[in-house]
Amino acid sequence: MKREGPYWTFILMGVCVIAFIIQQITPLWIYLAFFPAFALSMPWMFVTSIFLHADITHLMLNMLALFFFGITLEGIIGRSRFLTLFLASGIVGNMGYMLTATNPMIPAIGASGAVYGIIGTVAVLMPFRLVYIYGMLPVPMVVAAAMWAFIDITGLFMPTGIAHGAHLAGMVVGIIYGFYIRSLVKKRRRSF
Repeated sequence: MKREGPYWTFILMGVCVIAFIIQQITPLWIYLAFFPAFALSMPWMFVTSIFLHADITHLMLNMLALFFFGITLEGIIGRSRFLTLFLASGIVGNMGYMLTATNPMIPAIGASGAVYGIIGTVAVLMPFRLVYIYGMLPVPMVVAAAMWAFIDITGLFMPTGIAHGAHLAGMVVGIIYGFYIRSLVKKRRRSF
């Protein structure tokens, strides 16, 4: 695979920030949020909701994770694969929310499912890369991903207002994609 510098990471971050600013100006964003009850009649919500965020903290946490993990991963797997992963994880994340939502009229917004997809792929491709939990505790990427997955699995059984099903579904996409990328690399190595 040809190494490319980050491109989509910054574009996606920019789109999320612009969408958040628009959310503060107009209430029309509600037609872009993901409502499980309207998923089939308003299918664009599967994509548009990825770029919306509930508040500034939600936006900042997702953009911080997208920045650190996205720059690393996009440089490794390439721009088109990275964009494909981001969108697929976000869309399937919304499906995960749809399957686990207790009330189909409560909307889901945010890039968390897409970010979790990136985390899943990084965990497969670089399992022993150190990441710092809360900026202090160094742990291997695979351990960090497992911890975040565990928190979301337990969160499925208690109402928190967090779309745990979206996180988990996005991470599953990322893990599968990571193993796919890993198999491509092995095939190329064998052919040389």
